[in-house]
Amino acid sequence: MPILPIDTGRYGTLDMKRIFEEENRLQRMLDVEAALAWAHSEVENIPRKDAEKIVQMASVRYVKLGRVKEIEREIKHDVMALVRALAEVCGSSGTYVHLGATSSDILDTASALQLKEVTELIMQRLNELERTLLEGAEKYKKTIMIGRTHGQHALPTTLGFKLALWMRQHSRNIQRFCQCSERLLVGKMSGAVGTQAGLGPNAVRIQELVMKRLGIKPAEISSQIVPRDLYGELVCLLAVIASTLDNIATEIRELQRTEIGELFEPFEKERQVGSSTMPHKRNPELCERICGLAKIMRGLVVPALENIPTWHERDLTQSSSERFILPEACILTDYMLFLMTKVLKNLEVDEKRMLRNLGLTQARMMSEAVMLALVSKGVGRQEAYELVRGLAIKSETKKSFFKEILLKNDVVGSTLSEIELDKALNPKNYIGTAVEQVELAIKKTCQERKVRGLVESY
Repeated sequence: MPILPIDTGRYGTLDMKRIFEEENRLQRMLDVEAALAWAHSEVENIPRKDAEKIVQMASVRYVKLGRVKEIEREIKHDVMALVRALAEVCGSSGTYVHLGATSSDILDTASALQLKEVTELIMQRLNELERTLLEGAEKYKKTIMIGRTHGQHALPTTLGFKLALWMRQHSRNIQRFCQCSERLLVGKMSGAVGTQAGLGPNAVRIQELVMKRLGIKPAEISSQIVPRDLYGELVCLLAVIASTLDNIATEIRELQRTEIGELFEPFEKERQVGSSTMPHKRNPELCERICGLAKIMRGLVVPALENIPTWHERDLTQSSSERFILPEACILTDYMLFLMTKVLKNLEVDEKRMLRNLGLTQARMMSEAVMLALVSKGVGRQEAYELVRGLAIKSETKKSFFKEILLKNDVVGSTLSEIELDKALNPKNYIGTAVEQVELAIKKTCQERKVRGLVESY
């Protein structure tokens, strides 16, 4: 009976959840056992016909999950239950199943096989989201909007600049993910304490053969388990990715506020319901879901780091927590990337509202531009700052347009012409190098995508 929302189908994509289904996990463990038997036959430790039988039968078509669980209930050991179930269907060849291996050889190497599937899927999601951000940055690089600091109107910026900022943050996560994946996808065949004693004189060759057949690298060195700094790094990085998505989602939520109304996540107007009692509501529920799941992701970091210390060559303290945190971290990250791509691909932008919001401070948000215009005409910087600050406060207090207050001031009036003042108060003239920076960010991102084999034009 499903209990957790991942199991009930509320969260997660089918592609990612399939990787962590019990049958897929069982098959990956059987793949490792098959590779081990094959490697033994390659170095002539066991007869080839027996290895071929084990390889043939190492499939969930023959080794049933129900049978493995039945044995486990009896002997209280999951890997040994699998070994017995596989040996049962192999007949006399079953005597060679699991030869020289320890449980963690099978478990950790099977995890590497699952994580290989995980990294391929997440990489697809990362690339797709990056492309979406890239396209948005290009499309809106000149779309002027107000920038905000401390939740208050600051200076003009562009929507494309905001998207480019998110894009480069996301691109750095992709770089980190590629580097992490290189270290992460390793298996082991090294026995009870890592010395490979049970595998005989061809132990190093056996491990190499097993990993080559499985398409992963052997661990550089391991005890009974693959060192958990590898998993700790993965979960920490996934939490960073989740927090980046949280950052983007939080901004969209803020800009969807009724009082702001500049950006909106997609909403199916014909059938989607925003509230059970308020028919008018259009809530940013996708972005809120991303923000909520990011909290869970950050919470998984602590147990992932706690799993790095172990007693001596290994203990079981990491085993139980990993059964939760690895599937959760991978499933939720994949799902959040899927959601964020959906939001950004279908983002609604109200450019008219952006222009209207630029006028809310009656041009006071251009105070820096006025101050610098005065400085350019010979007024001292500090003098100009105090003068403009006082006039901005006066404009706000009287609810008067900033230009009117400025024109009435003797210093401003005698220093700047009305044309010069209009130029300083025009937000289109004060976005600095925003467009140039967006274009540079786009160029850099395109170059990085080309290196990754993604060739596109924008």
